[in-house]
Amino acid sequence: MKFSGKMKLFEETPIPKAVMTLAVPTIISSLVMVIYNLADTYFVGMLDNAVENAAVTLAAPVLLAFNAVNNLFGVGSSSMMSRALGKKDHETVRRSSVIGFYCSLLCGALISVMCGVFQKPLLDMLGADPSTFSATAGYLKWTAVFGAVPAILNVVLAYMVRSEGASLHASLGTMCGCLLNIILDPFFILPRFLGMGAAGAGLATFISNCAACCYFFILLKKKKDSTFICIDPRMLRFRKSIVFGICAVGIPAAIQNLLNVTGMTVLNNFTSDFGSDAVAAMGIAQKINMIPLYVALGLSQGIMPLVSYNYSSGNFKRMKGSVTFSITIAVSFLLVLTAVYYFCSEGLISMFMKNRAVVSYGSRFLHGMCLALPFLCVDFIAVGVFQSCGMGGRSLIFAVMRKIILEIPALYVLNRAFPLYGLAYAQLTAEVILAAAAVIVLHRIFTSLDKSSPTAEA
Repeated sequence: MKFSGKMKLFEETPIPKAVMTLAVPTIISSLVMVIYNLADTYFVGMLDNAVENAAVTLAAPVLLAFNAVNNLFGVGSSSMMSRALGKKDHETVRRSSVIGFYCSLLCGALISVMCGVFQKPLLDMLGADPSTFSATAGYLKWTAVFGAVPAILNVVLAYMVRSEGASLHASLGTMCGCLLNIILDPFFILPRFLGMGAAGAGLATFISNCAACCYFFILLKKKKDSTFICIDPRMLRFRKSIVFGICAVGIPAAIQNLLNVTGMTVLNNFTSDFGSDAVAAMGIAQKINMIPLYVALGLSQGIMPLVSYNYSSGNFKRMKGSVTFSITIAVSFLLVLTAVYYFCSEGLISMFMKNRAVVSYGSRFLHGMCLALPFLCVDFIAVGVFQSCGMGGRSLIFAVMRKIILEIPALYVLNRAFPLYGLAYAQLTAEVILAAAAVIVLHRIFTSLDKSSPTAEA
């Protein structure tokens, strides 16, 4: 098994270079994912039909719910795999990967069946009304009823590949699907071609996710002599220690995403009271805001294998240096981008729809959303550290604080005090408090680790 190059990356490569080697491909793939999400919005927006654009926005919580499974078996198993690599326990790496793969496959199939059987109550819960019901159902048919399995598997496989330090391959697999989606979107959506509208965006997404899965299956077959990732069903054994290790990180991460779905559903339901223009504007503002958000998320995910490996191998000084460096560059970048978003909000929204009401709503929504970005990146990196180190309880506490204690109550209060426009500032309220909490908790963790290993090698 040829793995020495990856071990050198984890153990010896200078921290800035190691962070960039792992994080840059992940960030790029995250940005490509944002672009493909924006492509859906852009091409559907070209129809100049707020109902079709609202359909994509209303369906978003269901697609976000896939991340609960992605995090349970993607984050959970990849964290377990990286920690096992740090301990040179390669058998656990294999067992963890096969459990993560087949459990995510089963969950994807169950989601598909449930979305098909319970379509009507699901659409009612999402806030679809008679005008948006048909378009939303068409989009969900391809992305959820038919598309849940490939959408989940390609993300889980990317997490597993990244856990071994192969960040570039993980990102290429994700990007190939995203780029295919961007190419297919206009052909399926626009009336000059197939004219399927929002349903066409869903079909393009389904095909692209299938392509990404094919990439990873081919990669694992070609790299079978240089990877510990295993999807052989004969290796499927539910050992208590491995299952517990996956679930200790994965369940809190899954709950975090389910709470995100809850928060988005509450937000969409509040927004839908003001009509399809407001819903479309909120969706566009959210997707524009995804660009810096996914930069922060890509950085936090990219460094997870580095943090996990050095935590489990006892090199706490190197682990701390990686986290500190990552926070510094992330906050600096997002402060600049926040200023750009705030002062160019109207132009950014108008790139997607020329409707004056949508541009007016979206510009003001983006003002509130972008102010949360510098604080949000600190929160993301802190949660990534908790997941990397198997500290699932801490990440769960942060998830509950973010949505249940802070953001959802803020949605109610701010919408009542400042109808509609106050909704965009709920995330800022939550993230300022969480960023402060993240700094305090990380400081305590690092202090504790420094005391236990004062001579750890940089």
